[in-house]
Amino acid sequence: MDTCETCGNEYDRSFDVVMAGVTHTFDSFECAIHALAPECAHCGCRVLGHGTEDDSGKIFCCSHCADAKDRDH
Repeated sequence: MDTCETCGNEYDRSFDVVMAGVTHTFDSFECAIHALAPECAHCGCRVLGHGTEDDSGKIFCCSHCADAKDRDH
C-alpha cells in the first residue's frame, strides 16, 4: 500500500502522477488537485481546465478573472 502525499491515507488503489519529472502519489483525484492544480491569481479557486495565462505568467480560471485583475488595482 502506498501513502497519499496530501492526506496521509494508506490505500491499496493509490496512483502516481508525474509532473515536471517528479512523481507524486495520491489516493484520490481530490488530493491530486489540491496538491498540483494551480490557483487562480484572482479568485483563488483551483484551475482544473485550460484556464488562461497573462503576459506575466499568472494563471486564471477564466477570462472574467483575467479581466478583473485589471479592475482590482
